[in-house]
Amino acid sequence: MTLKLYHAEPAANSLKSLIPLKEKALDFESVYVDLHKFEQHEAWFTALNPEGQVPVLDHDGFIVTHTTVINEYLEDAFPYAPPLRPNEPKGNARMRFWNKFVDEHVMNYVSMHGWHRMVGVLARGIESGEFEKMVARIPLHEQREKWRTARSGFSEADLANATRKIEVAVDKVEEQLGRTNWLAGEIYTLADINLFAHLGFALARMFPEIGTRERCPRFLDWVERVRARPAVQAALNMPDHTNPALRTFTGHAR
Repeated sequence: MTLKLYHAEPAANSLKSLIPLKEKALDFESVYVDLHKFEQHEAWFTALNPEGQVPVLDHDGFIVTHTTVINEYLEDAFPYAPPLRPNEPKGNARMRFWNKFVDEHVMNYVSMHGWHRMVGVLARGIESGEFEKMVARIPLHEQREKWRTARSGFSEADLANATRKIEVAVDKVEEQLGRTNWLAGEIYTLADINLFAHLGFALARMFPEIGTRERCPRFLDWVERVRARPAVQAALNMPDHTNPALRTFTGHAR
């Protein structure tokens, strides 16, 4: 059995699939994809994932893309301890509800702020002709447009709406954690990993006006509980090649 994970820095999508591999103590080959050199758009990588996005899981030649799918695949393929989903219908439904909520109502809005603060800096530093050549190689239309928007700057209205979405998410999680120890109930699941990778990991750093003890003490305590897990620490300690000047924006700083 061979496992490979093609991934970038231990944050956001890459972190989301690194954590389950570490939680399950699975031996895997780590293949770093340098997003700063746009390796995700190179032919060798798009042969694995035509969408040109990390991470990608290769299990004995079977390719799995999209983090929520990767993580459920790992749970199906390696169901032994520790379980990362409740494995009973109601609990699995609660976990999948929260995964859907993070995927649809959290991830893109946190990402917008990250792109505005970090990717925009990178995009504006590329000479115009080279930038257009780079964008032309991006497989997904939506990603091409996102790069162009990052270069010119996201609108204040879009950023304000993204902040509102994040505020709603934080309040929703705070309320849930008043009822259960973890998002989907009394055990730590893929839903906790998903939220931590996309928002919990960077909440206090990227959104200090939202991530306060007064507003969301349970959320912040939950972040520390997740962060303290040995497997999460191991994932966070994977090599990080991010430009140090940009880490404050992305939450990479440790």
